[in-house]
Amino acid sequence: MKKAIVFISALLVVFAIVFLWMIMGPNVNATKNKYFYIHTGDKYEEVFANLKEKKILSTYFTFDLLASYTGYKKQVKPGKYEISNTMSIFRLIRMLKSGSQHDVRFVINKLRTKEDFAKKIGANFEADSLEAIRFLMSNDSLAQYHLDTNTVMSILIPNSYLFWWNGSFKKILDRLKKQHDYFWEGKRTIKAKSLGYSPEEIYTIASIVEEETTKESDKGLIASVYFNRLNKGMKLEADPTVKYAMRNFELRRILNKHLEFPSPFNTYYKTGLPPGPICTPSINTIDAVLNAPKTDYLFFVAKPDFKGYSNFASNYQQHLVFARAYQKALDTLILRKKSKTN
Repeated sequence: MKKAIVFISALLVVFAIVFLWMIMGPNVNATKNKYFYIHTGDKYEEVFANLKEKKILSTYFTFDLLASYTGYKKQVKPGKYEISNTMSIFRLIRMLKSGSQHDVRFVINKLRTKEDFAKKIGANFEADSLEAIRFLMSNDSLAQYHLDTNTVMSILIPNSYLFWWNGSFKKILDRLKKQHDYFWEGKRTIKAKSLGYSPEEIYTIASIVEEETTKESDKGLIASVYFNRLNKGMKLEADPTVKYAMRNFELRRILNKHLEFPSPFNTYYKTGLPPGPICTPSINTIDAVLNAPKTDYLFFVAKPDFKGYSNFASNYQQHLVFARAYQKALDTLILRKKSKTN
């Protein structure tokens, strides 16, 4: 009898150890799935089925049992959760129950179109690109931000942001609007108004400058050209606006036929600023526009050394000299490339 009791006791101890190991041991498989996603509105059954489908656990019976005991079945929280091979089922349930999700580092750099922005949203968040583009294409939805379908991209200040994965696109845009307002609060808006422009208009000018050059020292000078042209009622005649108007960003050379493309974004076709930005300019570019030097420049063209800098001129005659020098250098370069391929 004593032997039977000892045997049963030993067996219970073994079972207890095994059960504790199943709960507290590293029974999570994150080899293929580093993140586990729970969508808004998902019930426990969907979470459990998803865990099985992705083969994340080594034992599902224990997870289900512990989920019942801890009350997790009635406290499912959506989000993006980071898992690891060292994680126990107990720790996994505790994380899911508390909603301790992993944040999304959302980096906004240069984007050109609303479609680009929507695609980036769909790739990073629960909100999909279709939800985003529908919102971005609705003046009624955008009115609350004092924006429209042309100006909406000016809400984006290129930077690195931390978000939760789950939630609506509007929730994301609300946060970006707060960052936009913080960015423009104070001296930047004061400076814009002193120049006679709204923050959205400065942003639009900066977007053209962003597409014109990558050289920091040239950005303010190019902005001064645009300010001078606007003040004189001249057309901006900025090549990047033609590409944007045609939605042809691979266009290498702007020809006369392109200049007549009928679009309010084409600054060869229309006088004044485009109705909105043609890309999301960097903070450095925005500040370069706000602090553009006072010049009498009305023209600029790339230097013939192809290093990315520009020559600036205050009259057309001088501009022609610079333009011809660049064209001659460009023709020579093209001939050299052709001779090498022949």
